[in-house]
Amino acid sequence: MTIRSNAAPLSDAQSSAEALNVLLLACATGNRLAFEAMYHATSSRLFGICLHYSGNRAEAEEVLQEVYIMAWLKASRFDPQRASAITWLSTMARHKAIDRRRAHRRQDPLETIPELPTQDDPIPDALEREQEGSQLDRCLETLEDAQQRYIRVAFFEGCSYAELAERHGIALGTMKSWIRRGLLRLRLCLGL
Repeated sequence: MTIRSNAAPLSDAQSSAEALNVLLLACATGNRLAFEAMYHATSSRLFGICLHYSGNRAEAEEVLQEVYIMAWLKASRFDPQRASAITWLSTMARHKAIDRRRAHRRQDPLETIPELPTQDDPIPDALEREQEGSQLDRCLETLEDAQQRYIRVAFFEGCSYAELAERHGIALGTMKSWIRRGLLRLRLCLGL
């Protein structure tokens, strides 16, 4: 880790986030000790995400293993300018778990996925996530109610466009158009 001169001291959350970034970047060079340290620092958090979205402990364990294999293989694609290591890994875990759930339980209604707790989370990047989340919430509120609801269900609950269209009795093309227009407005609002 680099020494910061003429800068304000890092908070524990910032230094932990930077340490994880350094570990993940080291994994990209094939450093197995860095991978082991990263695993120990993140596995309980990522397992919780996998368990939440898969709903089954055995499947969550398999998803977690896939996430770490993918992290090892794709560590060179990690860019700390775009997201923190824990955000990158958490997103990967969420997507993998949702994909597995879709593949194995197409018949289960998506309402069976419980909401994630909204209480303060003492994880290292909690402040970063809170700031990103509040900006996203503000931008979502600029959308029409139906458009906002469809985007939330599609991306936060992992529902496909076809499932959404069927659930709400709307043509698939119409649903795709509504969501696409909403995402374009969100992108502008978020400055992406």
